[in-house]
Amino acid sequence: MDLAIYLVLELAALGLATGFLAGLLGIGGGMIMVPFITLILGQRGVDPDLAVKMAIATSMATIIFTSVSSVRAHHKRGAVRWDLVKRLAPGIVIGSLAGSLGVFALLKGSVLAIVFAGFVGFSATQMFLNKKPKPTRQMPGTAGTVAAGGVIGFLSGLVGAGGGFISVPFMAWCNVAIHNAVATSAALGFPIAVANVVGYVGSGMRVGGLPPGSFGYIWLPALAVIALASVSTAPLGARAAHALPVARLKRIFASILYVLAAYMLYKGLAG
Repeated sequence: MDLAIYLVLELAALGLATGFLAGLLGIGGGMIMVPFITLILGQRGVDPDLAVKMAIATSMATIIFTSVSSVRAHHKRGAVRWDLVKRLAPGIVIGSLAGSLGVFALLKGSVLAIVFAGFVGFSATQMFLNKKPKPTRQMPGTAGTVAAGGVIGFLSGLVGAGGGFISVPFMAWCNVAIHNAVATSAALGFPIAVANVVGYVGSGMRVGGLPPGSFGYIWLPALAVIALASVSTAPLGARAAHALPVARLKRIFASILYVLAAYMLYKGLAG
């Protein structure tokens, strides 16, 4: 089989699986995409350190497309707290640019792989235990909200995730209803993705050894195929969520995430 066709099939399969699981379990695609894109790039001779960075950046870029369709669905139900989006977005943009333009470019891919492994391992544990944060207070004032947005954007940029792993527990802890927190987090995914992608492109433009089809740290072939495939299967996953035992599926998926986290930890330590 022609290598180009094989690559498209690999990326399409990854996108289909990512979209379905995102719709089914409400998880971000980065936890799945980053390890597999790292593997695919490594198979094509890309330096391991660079492969990790490109996988994180490309994973983040797909969120630009998937967040739009997700936000439209949540907005129709009136679940998005746009007042919170406006308050958190400035800090998110600042934190995202600080991470993707500065720290992301300075850190080695092996360090980012270890950070990513820790993030996935933590997320898998939360999913396995099905923990839900207990709301205990209200959202902070302007300064506190901007600072919280900065942390969300910064950490999201380091691991290629949309920020839901931080923003949803944070908003729920601040007494925002959980369905509003999830919907608002989906809306925040767009500024997180856009700001970080700008940083990834800017910090990666002068990097050597990039594979064909790269735009900074973004690998455009993977972005195009995965985004198209994942958007098509996310609604199917959402429908299946109402018919399948999601709690049991979460535990099974958490077990898979532990394996992916172990793989990224190995890549980081080996680097």
